[in-house]
Amino acid sequence: MRLAALISLLSQAKASSGHSEFVVIGSLSILGLEPTSDIPSGMSMSIDVDAYTKNDPDRIFSLLPELGEGSPFHRTHGIYLDGVTPALPTLPDGWEARMLRHEHEGLVVWFLEPHDAAVSKLARLQPNDLRWVKEGVRGGLISAPLVRARFATTSFLDAEEEQRARRGLEQVLPTRAARPR
Repeated sequence: MRLAALISLLSQAKASSGHSEFVVIGSLSILGLEPTSDIPSGMSMSIDVDAYTKNDPDRIFSLLPELGEGSPFHRTHGIYLDGVTPALPTLPDGWEARMLRHEHEGLVVWFLEPHDAAVSKLARLQPNDLRWVKEGVRGGLISAPLVRARFATTSFLDAEEEQRARRGLEQVLPTRAARPR
């Protein structure tokens, strides 16, 4: 997905809801970086925009019949809105202050900063999340030391989630130097 497509979807959400500010989490939060041409394609291949209305998070769910999966917008444009709540992602302290802001014709979109998104993805530890983080590291958009530092300020849901996230961190960003073959 490209930023223009995401803006088109959220512009429709603005027109339908009366809300002008949205927060994008998940894979497509990477589109908050400029220029988007520097983003590896593997980081922006999703067709669902995980988002919520900034000032009334539950309002997003009323937009799903019009803009969600299987909606007329989805069938026409091939992308859709996936409503989420701010409580969904596991994120490090201070994430809200680091969000990236993009404004377009009265629409304000807030995107997770890539290192915060990486922490959240490692906490989920789904194959697509690992791929996303690996692509970000290879593309130079995600720094291993910064992700490790953010882990230190993250309150995980429980010990199991923390262990899973740390396993993912080691898979994607190993601390041991690779041995020569």
